[in-house]
Amino acid sequence: MFKFQYSEYLWALTMVPLVVLVFIIAIASRKKMLKKLGDYPLILAMIPDVSRGKQTVKFILYTIALIFLILGICNLQTGSKMQDVKREGADIMICLDVSNSMLAEDLKPNRLERAKQAIEQMIDKLQGDRIGIVVFAGEAYTQLPITIDYASAKLFLNAITPNIIERQGTDISAAIQKATESFGKDEGKNKAIIIITDGEDHEEDAISVAEAAGKEGIIINTIGVGSDAGVPIPVYNNGIPSGYKKDKEGNTVVTKLNEKILQQIAGAANGVYVKASNADVGLGAVLDKVNELEKKQFESKMYTDYEDQFQWFIGASLLFLLIDFLISERINIWWRKLNLFKK
Repeated sequence: MFKFQYSEYLWALTMVPLVVLVFIIAIASRKKMLKKLGDYPLILAMIPDVSRGKQTVKFILYTIALIFLILGICNLQTGSKMQDVKREGADIMICLDVSNSMLAEDLKPNRLERAKQAIEQMIDKLQGDRIGIVVFAGEAYTQLPITIDYASAKLFLNAITPNIIERQGTDISAAIQKATESFGKDEGKNKAIIIITDGEDHEEDAISVAEAAGKEGIIINTIGVGSDAGVPIPVYNNGIPSGYKKDKEGNTVVTKLNEKILQQIAGAANGVYVKASNADVGLGAVLDKVNELEKKQFESKMYTDYEDQFQWFIGASLLFLLIDFLISERINIWWRKLNLFKK
């Protein structure tokens, strides 16, 4: 098991493509400037000791050093000691809608990402409760079996995208059934399901399935994400927005929040319904309901000690910086011989 102690700094890796772009622009700008001075091959012949190949090699070394430095700052930690830990809490299964309609941007940055942010914040507030994740669209899958390992829960949560399920649609009943199965056969009123969706259910038996779960002592809380007026669904091509989803007639598809079915599902299983907003997704109110459940004691294995591994990354960064420093931008006799050998 591994985790980054300061994972919030991983965003700095987005600087790497920017640095590469700046280098490419600088090289192109330099070449353009030299061409303005006269015949380009002639100018290069007048500065034979300047190596363009070495400049590229030095930049690559510098970029690798930067990547290792960022990873070192984030401090990768590996689990070194696993113990049996006794906890007391409830079992919570989160059912997260990953259909394409969850890419709608009436919540910022979009419905799915806003929900993931709120779930991560909720995980930070858990104390002893076990958590699992079910993802669903046209069908449902267990993304994370129920566990006490909150670090693993965050890793699995961050990996969720709409592409994780090929079959589109929104089958809430399948999500409830999969979550119910994930609890196992343990009895007791200590189980809760949290469904986060826009409620555009394409099946008709979600309420009856919720009633059956309620009879087993499972409460189902629902969180509606989206707007009543509806918004178009963005379409992406290689991560770049390329318009909005259209139906067979060429009309723009609009996705709306269906509060009615979410209220009925929550009511059928003694839960609560909350409408999400940009300011508050509503997991706080749902957690208050979960905290009313009976708590049970359970034993689980988890890592209790982690070892820092940042020194390896910092060391690698310094090594590449040292190599970069020792390489001169000027052509030496060995580099000239290497170029002649290639020719």
